[in-house]
Amino acid sequence: MKYSDYKKWSARANNWIDGYFRTLKDRPVRAQTKPGDITKQIAAAPPETAEDMEVILSDFERIIPDGMTHWQHPRFFAYFPANAAPASMIAEQLANAMAAQCMLWQTSPAATELETVMVGWLRDALGLPKEFQGVIQDSASSATLSAVLTMRERSQAFQGNRTGYAGAVPARIYCSEHVHSSIDKAAWIAGIGQENLVKIPTGASHSMRPDALRAAIDQDRAAGLQPAGIVLCIGGTSIGASDHLPPLIRIAREEGLYIHLDAAWAGSAMICPEFREIWDGVQDCDSVVFNPHKWLGAQFDCSVQFLRDPTDQILTLGIKPTYLHTHGHDDIINYSEWTVPLGRRFRALKIWFLIRAYGLDGLRRRIRNHIDWAAELEAKFRHDPEFTVITPCHFSLFTFQFTPAGKDADEFTSALLEAINDDGRIYLTQTQHQGKFVIRMQVGQFDCTREDVMVVYDVARELGAKLHKRL
Repeated sequence: MKYSDYKKWSARANNWIDGYFRTLKDRPVRAQTKPGDITKQIAAAPPETAEDMEVILSDFERIIPDGMTHWQHPRFFAYFPANAAPASMIAEQLANAMAAQCMLWQTSPAATELETVMVGWLRDALGLPKEFQGVIQDSASSATLSAVLTMRERSQAFQGNRTGYAGAVPARIYCSEHVHSSIDKAAWIAGIGQENLVKIPTGASHSMRPDALRAAIDQDRAAGLQPAGIVLCIGGTSIGASDHLPPLIRIAREEGLYIHLDAAWAGSAMICPEFREIWDGVQDCDSVVFNPHKWLGAQFDCSVQFLRDPTDQILTLGIKPTYLHTHGHDDIINYSEWTVPLGRRFRALKIWFLIRAYGLDGLRRRIRNHIDWAAELEAKFRHDPEFTVITPCHFSLFTFQFTPAGKDADEFTSALLEAINDDGRIYLTQTQHQGKFVIRMQVGQFDCTREDVMVVYDVARELGAKLHKRL
């Protein structure tokens, strides 16, 4: 295929995309395939000669869509969303066409400068202080890893990258049990180790207990260990739990700990001023991450890490071989020095398109609707004697069990979830909470409606009644 053929085949692809979105609601949300179904339809060896694009696109249409779980489906209520608003998709097409490697200012001046402005737009939209700067990462996992590496390096007076960590006093990092597994993985990758990631008990509100945090730090210092940082959480993945920040931040400041806040999902809700009370104290964090690619509608991948002062992270991650210098411009920003990868995509473009195409008011309206609809749906389950709400709505996330009288709740809840996802009209996932198997329901798909949300109750009731007869 030549560049001169691009217009023809991109038009064909766009026609398919248009049809896909017009018929998406009629597709099962979760892929209805079995392991190996796709593999056996694909040639085992690559072709030696070029194939016609017509054949390639026809094979795509025949094989791939039915083997995909449809994340843009309006009845996708699993995990957290990975939204792709149409305006963001168009921006991504343009970025893909330019195909810039945006590692340095000189390799992509517009990408670097637009990123600076877009981080500022989002900082102001979330009500963060003006002194916060930031960088667009691929995911919250990478932002958290960057923060954990910074904690580790600070604990060694910024000598660890030079001398290594063999024989160093172990760095200790503190978090609650409700943090995302990416925090655990960051501790692994950073060489800190699972045993040095200290999970602090939580109270009735699922927030890390300040007294338990203080005791753990005191115990570690007495044992000759090195407290290095704390990872706080707003809107945890499992049940939407949030830490109460002020007392925890106070302890961290007194102890000289680096503070990272993971608000990957719920951070988007902070564009609505009425929800900001939940992260009161955020202005005193060193690092804050949230994902516009979740609830705001930016095409995946797009995560923003705000830094109250980027100096420590740049000291930890920045490296400047001669071939990466921009001579005569030593004061410019090169965002690759703020992140683990050197290579960087042009992610700022989709934020620019997104915010301009919908406006902050339009984005706020979606988030407020999702939160209201989730609360309305939760009330339906709460008032039904066949179901039990296990954790109430945190933003737009709640959990429930199927609890018909005389039946094993875990068994029937698991069976109901399997029946729901095999049915295909909606897609939900599960979690464990205090030893219970629960169904996790979150509202966040960019263009879902109230009707899409309320159908969850109808499907659960219908399939639950069938389970009564079968089990």
